[in-house]
Amino acid sequence: MGMATLKVVVKQGRVVVEDPVDYPDGTKPELEVITSDDDLDEDDLDEEDQAALNASLKRGLEEMQQGKGRPLEEFIAELRKRG
Repeated sequence: MGMATLKVVVKQGRVVVEDPVDYPDGTKPELEVITSDDDLDEDDLDEEDQAALNASLKRGLEEMQQGKGRPLEEFIAELRKRG
């Protein structure tokens, strides 16, 4: 089915999707909770780790530009098989 970002809010202990969705009844989406932007803060990395991350991202971008990428769905399916 692919990936999508849904905006949700917690009301009385329940997760409520803010906008209508076009998923069939019984669909069970997987949710990842990110409580704030602090959870994604790169300041948690020291200089060496930040340099390694930047180098890895650069290599990945270069590989994508060379046509070495693959569809996200294929990659996720492979990860789930390893699971």
